[in-house]
Order: sequence, then C-alpha cells, then structure tokens
Amino acid sequence: MKNMPGKEPPVPVFDGTRALIVSDVDEVALEFLDPFNAFLKENGYELLPRSFRLSGNIVSLAGGNPASPAAVANLMEGFWRSHDNWQKPVRGAAEALHSLSAVADIVFLTAMPPKHYAVRRALLDRYDLTYPLVARESSKGAFIRELHADSEHPVILIDDMIYNLKSVREHLPHSMAIHFMANDIFRAMAPAPEDDMHIAADWNEITRLVLDHLSA
Repeated sequence: MKNMPGKEPPVPVFDGTRALIVSDVDEVALEFLDPFNAFLKENGYELLPRSFRLSGNIVSLAGGNPASPAAVANLMEGFWRSHDNWQKPVRGAAEALHSLSAVADIVFLTAMPPKHYAVRRALLDRYDLTYPLVARESSKGAFIRELHADSEHPVILIDDMIYNLKSVREHLPHSMAIHFMANDIFRAMAPAPEDDMHIAADWNEITRLVLDHLSA
C-alpha cells in the first residue's frame, strides 16, 4: 500500500493476515534532533543536551537565554514547514524496513501537526520509505488498537517516547514495544523503559528483535 503526496488520505486498512509494525518517524525513521538543532542555529538558537526535553533547553545564541514558549512554538512551526530540507533517514532504517516488509505490514505513525502531512509524505517517498503514513497528535495506543482491529497477529510499536510505548501496551497488552532513539546523547537521558519493553541501539537490533518475536 502506498500513499501519494498531497492531502492526508483515509486511515490505511489492513486485512489482519500479517503482523503489523507501527513505526514512529522522528528519531526513529528520520533523524530529528540533529537536523532540528541545525535549523535552530540558522535562526539564532541552539538546543542544549541538558535534559530529555526541548522546553528550557532551546537557548539564544546571542545571550544564552532560554527561548520563550511562544518563540519555541514559532521555531517548531518553521521547522515543520521546511523539515524536508533538513531531515534524512536514520542509518539503516530504509534497509531494515524493506526487509521487514516481507514478513509484516508497516505503517508510519507520526506525532506531528497533520497540516504538514504532505511535506512529510513527499520526504519519505524521496527516500523510498513509501509505507502508509498517519499524522496524529492524540494517543497512539487507542489509535493502534483501532488500526489492529483485533487481529490475532502480532503488533509491534517502535518509538522513541516511553509514554507512547506505555500507551500501546495499555491498549494492546500482547503488543511488542521497542524503544529506539537515533540520537545517542539524548537517548542516554531518556527515562528508563519499563520491564516489558525492549531497547534497541540501532536498526540492526530492531530487525533482530522483531524477527525473533515473530518466529516465536
């Protein structure tokens, strides 16, 4: 199944005959923190790796003062409008997803403003990441349960945010949750995953975890 650039299409429908892999986009399939920091520096700010959050860590290059909430919101909006000029695939993501598509359906679930869907769709297609894309800012767990439609086949979520993994585990207790963040510095500051979550350092490890889970 492929989605073409343009207005966000209807939510993809899967027939439930294969496992379903739901992959986040930012810091999972596409680099985010490094490109975002490059964008910030071009606009007079930078992101300091002081804690696992953006708020309070975006500071001005001129005086080092934290950006105001309004300034952060404007910077984020500016980045989303032009993120196709900044982001590129995480190392190994395209190859791994292509391999996994032989044994499972794949959908991208991105927590970004849906109005920027067309830009992201075109960016993913540019790198041959043509899997269905859904842009939602609501709970991932509830949405994935709807998407999975009570299929007996496995569902696997790959995400850089623990709260998203926890949400999916709450709505689909039998699901597999994999925590992965491409940026090593911020990954080291992330909250510790829960005991029922897996941790991966790269896409090679993600592939191994998924294939082991499916074979079991």
